[in-house]
Amino acid sequence: MSGMKLLCKRLFLLNDTPERLALAFALGVFLAFSPLLGLHTILAFCFSFLFGLNRVAMLVGVFVNNPWTLVPIYGAGTWLGGLFVGFPSRSSLPSFELSAIISSSFWLRLAEQWPILKPMVLGSFILSVLAAILAYMAALHMIRRLRVEHCAKSLQN
Repeated sequence: MSGMKLLCKRLFLLNDTPERLALAFALGVFLAFSPLLGLHTILAFCFSFLFGLNRVAMLVGVFVNNPWTLVPIYGAGTWLGGLFVGFPSRSSLPSFELSAIISSSFWLRLAEQWPILKPMVLGSFILSVLAAILAYMAALHMIRRLRVEHCAKSLQN
């Protein structure tokens, strides 16, 4: 069994109800797709303590957003938001050359660009809601299925 498959199986067999584990995972996915870049993990811990949800399940959901998925998630969010509020003109964006990106003035200029932040925030929020709903349904189904299989194997032994 692969490491990722084993990790998922262990996650779904944690000592909590399937609904609460799926909710924790889905809330983590919601945070992962949210535009609150840099606050995902902190918010996951706050929400898990505030609502008494499983921290491991929530962190697994949050880590859907990682260095490999960051650009596709925020790119899709910005594109989706742009469909609703329009796309910024190319001339208003700073140069995306490597030498420019590593300077602080680039990031200050980018932060001043509300036209690019508006579609990113709106689109990311829409994706957050959709991804969380799908994550809840998928996780709940998988948890229930794995628990039935686990019980069946336990009864056979």
